[in-house]
Amino acid sequence: MTSAAAYELAQVNISRLKFPLDSPELKDFVDALDPVNASAEAADGYVWRLQSEGGDATDIKVFGDDWLIINLTVWRDTNALTAFMYQGQHREMLSRRREWFEKVTEAMTALWWVPAGHRPTVAEAESRLLHLRANGPTPYAFTLRTSFPAQGAEAVIGKAPEGLGCSV
Repeated sequence: MTSAAAYELAQVNISRLKFPLDSPELKDFVDALDPVNASAEAADGYVWRLQSEGGDATDIKVFGDDWLIINLTVWRDTNALTAFMYQGQHREMLSRRREWFEKVTEAMTALWWVPAGHRPTVAEAESRLLHLRANGPTPYAFTLRTSFPAQGAEAVIGKAPEGLGCSV
């Protein structure tokens, strides 16, 4: 067993809705959730995704903000995540994201390594996003563009400054 196999890649992305989830403007997005989630679950390297009893995570609060939605997943590695992100229906949804979500300047996506079998919480994901916003990419929280190997998965001790959340 390689040392990388002892870790899996956690991924969080949050988005600020332009409209309520039940609005006509978001119908295409909402209608695509189940098929895209099913394709993720069937993708090579998929491990887990956060979901409520409704089958997705759209009703799970992040940063205490009703206009934010969260996608929190675990993958085998960055290659598996990237392969899924840029193919099929997920790619189509990515190309339409500006129709449904506000453009924001702060980091809305973070990656980090977790021990195999660990399922990250929303609080953990929020902490990783805040750390990335405050410190840029580090082994504690990074991006696909600037990633770190699983061996760098040790936790970084520190607290993110106040005011880095997604305020309205």
